[in-house]
Amino acid sequence: MRITLMVILLTATTFLNAQNKNDFYYQIPDYPSEYNAGTVMARVVDGLGFRYYWATAGLTEENLKFKSNDDGRTINETLDHIWNLCRIVANSAQAEPTTFDQDPTKLSFTNKRNQTLGFIKTASEILKKSDAADFEKFDMIFKYPNGNSQEYPVWNVLNGPLSDALWHVGQVVLMRRGAGNPFSSKVGVLEGKVNN
Repeated sequence: MRITLMVILLTATTFLNAQNKNDFYYQIPDYPSEYNAGTVMARVVDGLGFRYYWATAGLTEENLKFKSNDDGRTINETLDHIWNLCRIVANSAQAEPTTFDQDPTKLSFTNKRNQTLGFIKTASEILKKSDAADFEKFDMIFKYPNGNSQEYPVWNVLNGPLSDALWHVGQVVLMRRGAGNPFSSKVGVLEGKVNN
């Protein structure tokens, strides 16, 4: 029991030290000085970025294969879904349609993680600089290979892919615990910082 606890603590310490304190979502960015639609939505996006950063930090190849039951997704399949959701959020913030010509399953874990964090950061930075008029162009647009398209107002970004991504990050945290590699207790989601 004592050896197992020491191994877990050593693993957690190594995992925290392996993350770069200069990484954008190592801790949540400072909050904006003013409240508006863009800064509030950006703060939700930043909360996703911080949680995703730490939910995926230190995952092993073995962890990525873990799933809680035969009918569920593996951690890696869940990360593929989060990649897609975050790409939709970033595309909406950039006033670009989402097409279905990219496949996250072909990416390495490191590339998938970096791209997902990049999507989140891109959306956050655009939203922080936006004003109410900009939200008219942040619609969520899907363009399908058959030439059809669907369009939704930015409200659907909030209750759709953004909320869904947060939901699935929570699943990753739960599954990694089941895989024997729990989320670090030193990560404080309330303050968005790593506690020493």
